Amino acid sequence: MGSFSIWHWLIVLLIVAMVFGTKKLGNIGKDLGSAVKGFKDGMKGEEEKKDPAKQITTIDVEAKEKKGD
Repeated sequence: MGSFSIWHWLIVLLIVAMVFGTKKLGNIGKDLGSAVKGFKDGMKGEEEKKDPAKQITTIDVEAKEKKGD
């Protein structure tokens, strides 16, 4: 039992594309990509919660003119 050659993998890929269809495979790819992106964003959010020094705080200051008498 040796390793598979490139021809074996191409045949397997062709059979999978024929069984599932390219549209369904494209949808599966999009779903998987969005799941990975969501996971990364979730992990990034957890890191920011753990380290408050990395958080940026903004302060909204409104300057008003003082009217003279």
